[in-house]
Amino acid sequence: MVAKIRILLDPSAIFAGIWSDRGGSRMLLRLGEAEAIALVTSRFALQELEGALRAKAPEVLGTLALLLDRAQFTIVGPPDKDQLGLTSRLVDHPGDANILGSALGGQVEFFVTLDQKHFLANDRLVSGLPFQLGTPGECLDWLRRRLRVG
Repeated sequence: MVAKIRILLDPSAIFAGIWSDRGGSRMLLRLGEAEAIALVTSRFALQELEGALRAKAPEVLGTLALLLDRAQFTIVGPPDKDQLGLTSRLVDHPGDANILGSALGGQVEFFVTLDQKHFLANDRLVSGLPFQLGTPGECLDWLRRRLRVG
């Protein structure tokens, strides 16, 4: 059996997939549901997302639980001390450093985010990560290229 491509969705990407039934984030959730890819997130990311939903859109908390189940997310634990030390030097926000560290420990191939400030526009993340980092759309483009080559 061929191992599935592991893709971590951060809270912003999961929120976008819940909020809209269209777009790259929702397509990634559908690919997880179809078992075409292995979706990953962290406990910390889910706690952060749940807090944001309770404050901004409590009516979609049930949708979150349903989508997490249907998309068959793997939930990874917190990063170890070394991973957190590294990511704390790369990302200024402690919560985002935690999620990035979980991506390292979760052995993902792509980290999906919509967070411009801490991830996408962060020059310190341009190189040195063992996985790709980008938006849901960029991840889908990357997946298409991978599937053509593979």
